Amino acid sequence: MTLNVIIIDDHPLVRAGVRHELSKYPEEVRVIGEAEDVDTGIALVRELQPDVVLLDVHLPGGRGGGGAEIPRATADLPNVRYLALSVSDSPEDVVATIRAGARGYVTKSISTKDLVGAIIRVGAGDAAFSPRLAGFVLDAFGTREIATTDEELDLLSAREREVMRLIARGFTYKEVAGELFISVKTVETHVSSVLRKLQLSNRNELARWAAARNIV
Repeated sequence: MTLNVIIIDDHPLVRAGVRHELSKYPEEVRVIGEAEDVDTGIALVRELQPDVVLLDVHLPGGRGGGGAEIPRATADLPNVRYLALSVSDSPEDVVATIRAGARGYVTKSISTKDLVGAIIRVGAGDAAFSPRLAGFVLDAFGTREIATTDEELDLLSAREREVMRLIARGFTYKEVAGELFISVKTVETHVSSVLRKLQLSNRNELARWAAARNIV
């Protein structure tokens, strides 16, 4: 069975390169469309309803939440499956994209043969990850119980915990503000306070801190 694929990436050369490489495997995959941003990506997925969407995680458009917005916005299309294809291998991007609904995440250093294999696995409903990225997902989605007592967590107010969880999931400041009905400035203030109390330097460290405690 040949899988119908859409490529969503904001770089035309990347889309052309991926399309060319996938054309070497015509019995396995067929590229039926391309999009360059969140809004056109959502529209194209709804129009063509492909088997698999190859998704860059950093895309313009939408509400500023990147490629993760697309699987969220098309969650009512269960037969469309997403495979992230990105230059980023940060835990924050991986966890946020999988939480949004993607079934796999591979980096752009992947070989064409392995990419086709990943597309086939995702199309069949399985998961597919570049080797070192699987650990991030296991950490974030493991079976450990959520920590109920944690001295560091106790330092945070209830609102700071809400903001921390959303930021750790990969939400933008604007998305957090919309989710919690507060201003972006207030979100920035809470994030600064969280980082200071937990003695962390940035969002990536915060994402790892939250994932280690299974509280994302």
